[in-house]
Amino acid sequence: MVDEQLQAIVKAYDIRGTVPEQLNERIASAIGTAAVEVTGVRTWVVGHDMRDSGPGLAEAFTQAATKAGADVIAAGLCSTDMMYFISGKHNVAGVMLTASHNPAQYNGMKLCLPEAKPISLDTGLARIRDRAAEILADPDSRDNSNTAQGTVTQRDFLADYAAHLRGLVDLSGIRPLKVAVDAGNGMAGHTVPAVLGDQLLEGLPLEIVPLYFELDGTFPNHEANPLEPANLVDLQAKVREVGADIGLAFDGDADRVFVVDAAGDPVSPSAITCMVAEAELAKSPGATVIYNLICSQAVPEVVTEQGGKPHRTRVGHSYIKAAMADHDAIFGGEHSAHYYFRDFWFADTGMLAAMHVLRKLGNCETSLADLVADYDRYPSSGEINSTVEDQAGKIADIKAIYGTKCDVTLEELDGLTITFKDGSWANLRASNTEPLLRLNVEGATEASMIRLRDDILSIVRS
Repeated sequence: MVDEQLQAIVKAYDIRGTVPEQLNERIASAIGTAAVEVTGVRTWVVGHDMRDSGPGLAEAFTQAATKAGADVIAAGLCSTDMMYFISGKHNVAGVMLTASHNPAQYNGMKLCLPEAKPISLDTGLARIRDRAAEILADPDSRDNSNTAQGTVTQRDFLADYAAHLRGLVDLSGIRPLKVAVDAGNGMAGHTVPAVLGDQLLEGLPLEIVPLYFELDGTFPNHEANPLEPANLVDLQAKVREVGADIGLAFDGDADRVFVVDAAGDPVSPSAITCMVAEAELAKSPGATVIYNLICSQAVPEVVTEQGGKPHRTRVGHSYIKAAMADHDAIFGGEHSAHYYFRDFWFADTGMLAAMHVLRKLGNCETSLADLVADYDRYPSSGEINSTVEDQAGKIADIKAIYGTKCDVTLEELDGLTITFKDGSWANLRASNTEPLLRLNVEGATEASMIRLRDDILSIVRS
């Protein structure tokens, strides 16, 4: 049934499914109509990534939106953060046709209201889903007879986007850096030459060593998901081969960035959060910085040391963005390498985070590894996934066992967080989309981290 199909592809924060089985032009058209009707917004920007299905899905959304009375700015090839830039700068709603880091057979949509305000299940996506289901079940319910058809305007925003980011972080005076960049055949191959190179603007003191900049939605070299260590291997090798000062890896829609140092060793996203928080707090002393509960304890420590106010949230960009707006936060970081900026309409942009790191590195003579050493304060496990059918039952088991210990505090803000008096902690939470439990552990020492990790895993996987 169509409504079951929509239930399957409409996630907490976006829409994703296989093409054409789960997501096709008919469904994109229904969503286009529903988005205009539900939100009441009459101007939309529509962009798409490099996947083969993107232009057709974008055109279907566009045609439906204009028939529903909306004017559409067709932005063509975009990174997701470029779509947020257009939405924020021009005060229009937006849709980005992308499946981010998912494999080639997928596509999807990320939607936002004007000023890049996210549309999640709780803020309109569920109503858009349900209205689209009605349209698909009864096309006659899509009555545009009394609505003047909107217009379509084609426009390229790449130069404006690049200039805006350069206006936020000035890299012109840094020392020369050699920067290896793995675009993963994703949208960073489109945006990096414009922002960090000399394709559209004056050149910077950066020697960009490109890796997989060719736009190719089949991902012929590796999946565009740098969160998986296997997808960083080529960048790590390239950094060592060319003697780069730093390596950057972007995901498919280029809204996330991962960093490796000159030795090819990955830099923790929590350490990047600390580094960027320092830079943002230097501009806005005393401001609030948002971080999620699986970030290192080093994050609130550094924020406090820099005179800022740390605020902790659940995992997930809708929670981060809501907290940023509520607290007028200057910056927000997630351990998944999403970075959010008040100067960027509270939206996430991997490119702006990368520029902050480049400026920090370029304004000193030390290596990146030395720079981040102060932020890597505690041993961590990284995220460990376990396939578990009864996630709630296993979490209850862990709660019952650790709840009897006198040196433990339990918290259920997002899954279960166990905190020990020595500062060691573990968070166990269920995936929203798969039968997985996700475990993150940080220890006061390497031994305490390993012991806590292994104890919890033995229970989860028993």
